[in-house]
Amino acid sequence: MKNKWALAGGGFLVLICLVGIFAPLLAPYSYKAQDMDHILNTPNSKFWFGTDGLGRDLFSRILYGARVSMAVGLISSSISLFFGTLYGLIAGYFGNKIEVVLMRTVDLFQSIPALVLMILVSVVFNACRFFEGSELLRDTLGMILALSLMGWVGVARLVRSQVLQVKELPFIEAARATGASDIVIMLRHILPQLSGSLIVMLTHLVPNQILFESFLSFIGLGLQPPYSSWGVLANEGWRSFRTFPHLILFPGIAIFLTMLASQFFGDGLRDELTS
Repeated sequence: MKNKWALAGGGFLVLICLVGIFAPLLAPYSYKAQDMDHILNTPNSKFWFGTDGLGRDLFSRILYGARVSMAVGLISSSISLFFGTLYGLIAGYFGNKIEVVLMRTVDLFQSIPALVLMILVSVVFNACRFFEGSELLRDTLGMILALSLMGWVGVARLVRSQVLQVKELPFIEAARATGASDIVIMLRHILPQLSGSLIVMLTHLVPNQILFESFLSFIGLGLQPPYSSWGVLANEGWRSFRTFPHLILFPGIAIFLTMLASQFFGDGLRDELTS
């Protein structure tokens, strides 16, 4: 509570999540409603953030974009954290040949450039006929899978290194001496010791995933118009930023403030939970 910057960052993140959830109630217009009489308007009293090339209200599209960007960031980060934690826990605890095989797999994933992996998964999903008629679901699931495949590797490495330290502590040896099984030791004795680091890791993983989601959408491999995310809006605004800078200014500010708030919140949690 004494860290005002961490509180401000956490409050801003909660606000963004609430904005995304209640976007249909808060937005003055639909994200796809077009007004051909107000094309490329600069910010004014009717359209607070102006309008785009199809007369769509930019403020409303940013509110709807928060829903997609935060959902993709939170879900993909949670999947990466869960799988990476489980993977690193097993590798670090059992060691020997199991650790060698598992960590060589991690090395293999790390040898693939993250951008190439994300583009490959997105292209495969875009070509999948199973999602015909559900473009929003297809694009969202494709981004979540791509970001999850990219994010779990770093988590697994960090968890493994911490498990190697924790499993040598005296209370772990005492648990083994009492006949506790490996699963009990991992879940009841080792995992709670990592909880602080995992929470901090999640707060830093979410903004990274949001940034990568914005990048995927920016290069045209994420969400496709007319659906809205911050990356889609930045992509649309980039094409005419010299003549209508408001089109990229406001989405860019939304991304920047979210990254900054996540950094403040994560740093505050790290100082509190790891001290």
